[in-house]
Amino acid sequence: MMRTLLVRGMLAGLVAGVLATLFAYFFGEPSVDTAIGLEGTAAHSHSAPGAHEHAAAEEEELVTRGVQSTVGLLTGVGLYGVAVGGLFSLAFAFVFGRLGTLRPRVTAALLAGGAFVVVFLVPFLKYPGNPPAVGQAGTIGSRTSLYFGFVALSLLVGILAAAFGRKLADKLGAWRGGLIAAGGYVVLIGVAAALLPSIDEVPDGFPGSTLWTFRLASVGTQVVLWTALGLTFGALAEKALGRKAVVQTA
Repeated sequence: MMRTLLVRGMLAGLVAGVLATLFAYFFGEPSVDTAIGLEGTAAHSHSAPGAHEHAAAEEEELVTRGVQSTVGLLTGVGLYGVAVGGLFSLAFAFVFGRLGTLRPRVTAALLAGGAFVVVFLVPFLKYPGNPPAVGQAGTIGSRTSLYFGFVALSLLVGILAAAFGRKLADKLGAWRGGLIAAGGYVVLIGVAAALLPSIDEVPDGFPGSTLWTFRLASVGTQVVLWTALGLTFGALAEKALGRKAVVQTA
């Protein structure tokens, strides 16, 4: 059954990745194109006469922008969806049956919603994504480390809060236990976010509308990904678990 859930999780992740790619292409890529245009304009205006043509001759574009925004986008988001789907199926197998007598569809939906908040939304609020032309080349390593470190911290605190809330639910009830666990997560992650350094490298004069559109598209892409993953995997898991239950009963 674990293998069955894993395969279904990866399949659901692929479906979610394709849907997220379509959303990112129509709603996110226009702002990326705008940012790339601004970056090229700024580089051209600060270069010496003839330097731009010389640099362009030396640095040939290995992957065209058209490939990046289509095949490259689908490949990247699709592989990400498959990987997340596999991990999601393992997490589902662990929590299923431990949240009460919830159906697989409901368990998958709750798990997807919680994962979206803990894995993406909370870290994004602290370190939001930026389009091209935003950020300094010398700080890529530190920015990446801070972001993924905060993701790991948020995930750890979320797991601890869920385990603590499950124990409290046996004593205080599901509603009170869940509220206390959620409050504890918010407090701990809020303190951590306040202690971690902030990163603000948006250059002066960068259009706020482009930045806002890009970040909204980033959030929307993740919403589509996790929603599609939860709903698709929930349907597949319920079908698989239902068949197993029938065989065991017989």
